[in-house]
Amino acid sequence: MKKLLALVCSLLLVLPCFASAQEIPGLEDGVLTVAMECAYAPYNWAQPDDSNGAVPIKDSTLFANGYDVMMAKAICEANGWQLEIVQLDWDSLIPAVQSGIVDAVIAGQSMTSERMEAVDFAGPYLYATIVCLAKEGNANTQAKGISQLKGTCTSQSGTIWYDSCLPQVPGATVLPPAESAPAMLMAVESGTVDFVCTDMPTAQGALIAYPDLVLLDFAGSGDDFSVTDEDVNIGISIRKGNTLLLNAINAFLQDKTADDFNAMMADAIRVQPLSE
Repeated sequence: MKKLLALVCSLLLVLPCFASAQEIPGLEDGVLTVAMECAYAPYNWAQPDDSNGAVPIKDSTLFANGYDVMMAKAICEANGWQLEIVQLDWDSLIPAVQSGIVDAVIAGQSMTSERMEAVDFAGPYLYATIVCLAKEGNANTQAKGISQLKGTCTSQSGTIWYDSCLPQVPGATVLPPAESAPAMLMAVESGTVDFVCTDMPTAQGALIAYPDLVLLDFAGSGDDFSVTDEDVNIGISIRKGNTLLLNAINAFLQDKTADDFNAMMADAIRVQPLSE
């Protein structure tokens, strides 16, 4: 009997301990407050109604939807939390989670070492390859690798697309960054630039909104962007030291595969407003 009790006690010591919402800093009310741009389809966008499972945006008459919203809903459902969406500009996202204004940022952020100095990351919750977009008729649509790209280009401010990828294109003139993903896409659609650099989900969503754009995917060509895992692993920002929330989100994500993520992204692309 003593041996049995000892075995039970030893097992209890190694079993995971799941915190209740009341024990997690910021979730005492059982609500996970998540920030995103609500302007970055297919990751997230704003729409006028709750169709296709959209969630109200705090202090707004609009609703948020997209891959990030779908993922946030799934995380909350798994943990018994309520979800609150806050709309913020891209450059305000990390400061908001640092200050505790929001509990998490789910907004298509790459898990870079620079960002990890400011926040902790749960995930990845998506793996995103790097691609380019050019408009039909532009010579860059015939490029077979980044060394063949020519002319002017841009990407969104504060992204690895702009900071790390575009400088790798030897024949390009990099113009100032666009303030947002929609502004970036409008730059190539309007002919302001010859091409833009982005990730695969953003490009796939853009093709629905702008069918005259051409996706340039150089994977496997030997003439592609050089990126690390931290560049293409997309994560969820958590305030530094909020280990209980970090662990709760990672517990949900740990059994998910790239195929699971891609299937959810396909659903988001299918219901983004301009796809209908």
